[in-house]
Amino acid sequence: MPANLPAEARAKWIKVMEARTIEEKIRAMEEFLSAVPKHKGTEKLVKQVKRRLAELRRESEERKAKERAIRGSSSSRLYLSKDGDAQIVVVGPPLSGKSALMKCLTNANIEPDETPYSVVEPVPGMFVEEGVYFQLVRSPSLVLENFSSSLNIATLSLVRNADGILIVLDATDDPIGKFERIREFFEDHGISITRPRSFVKIVKRGSGGIQLIGRLMDGTYDDVKRLLKDYGIHHATVYIQGEATLENVEDAIFGEVLYRPAIVVLSKADMAPRIDPSDLAVPNIPAALNECKLDRAKLASTMLSELGLIRVYTKQVHSSEYSSRPLVVKRGSTVGDVAKMVHSSLYDNFKYAVVWHAKEYPNNFKRVGLNYVLDDGDIVEIHA
Repeated sequence: MPANLPAEARAKWIKVMEARTIEEKIRAMEEFLSAVPKHKGTEKLVKQVKRRLAELRRESEERKAKERAIRGSSSSRLYLSKDGDAQIVVVGPPLSGKSALMKCLTNANIEPDETPYSVVEPVPGMFVEEGVYFQLVRSPSLVLENFSSSLNIATLSLVRNADGILIVLDATDDPIGKFERIREFFEDHGISITRPRSFVKIVKRGSGGIQLIGRLMDGTYDDVKRLLKDYGIHHATVYIQGEATLENVEDAIFGEVLYRPAIVVLSKADMAPRIDPSDLAVPNIPAALNECKLDRAKLASTMLSELGLIRVYTKQVHSSEYSSRPLVVKRGSTVGDVAKMVHSSLYDNFKYAVVWHAKEYPNNFKRVGLNYVLDDGDIVEIHA
């Protein structure tokens, strides 16, 4: 086993998985950590479990805070319901340009905070470009000198609930170094802002044994089955994407790593030497936010691409015009998926669809079926 855990530690982790309440899970995790041998092979595991333990303790405190709020106490907003086609959290160090970006792109009533860390609650605003609605949420400034800051915890709560991240960095103030520090901060808390080489998700079942969907690089189905059995998991589906190893499967037992696509906006780019895009591990866009100079269309298309979303326009039969506002759907969506979104009767009574690309309309159409995979910018006319 990758972490070389003794049977006692594995048995205590089973108690963690069986815990019914947050308090029970906290106690079980503390007992598990006391049983884990301290050596290089367990460093990553211990760090991961301690991170999850800290999250549970925060959850417990937040729940108590909510209960106090119901009884009349005030508490800050740590969550915002999603609105629009995608929710993106705007993060960055103090004075990096977060508020200026919000003011430039959205209708949010916000002024730049001249005093660092003065904004402590999330501020939402809607960024609309070519009919796509992105809900941007300005988070409190990141405290890069203290990862456990309460302001950072609020940002983590927002990011976990969101679809993606916009990182705003001052191009004149060591943007590459600050990006690496931000990436380290998120990774320390179980969030990857760069696409991982593999995804592993374990979904427990009530019956059916162990199912493996995907391919393991260094093991077999029997290896996975034995590993899960050691942790008391006898019925589950293991989903694998990418180049996963047996160690990745074991890591997934202790907690799934979240992936949140990220884009960097470089403020004050007009005042700094040009940065090679390859120096940052995610797409980056230059801006002069003091003058609201930013390629909105490029930002919107990059956000859609990183989120794995496409725009699909609908057209009614016998109409010469198609919808001005697109449906925003996952890449790989089919005509059938769109039919269900518009109205179930279109799917139930489907005969065929006519598809154009927006740049070629009204020429070069195709007659297709339910399983036709759509591309960004396609126009769909469904006949039922």
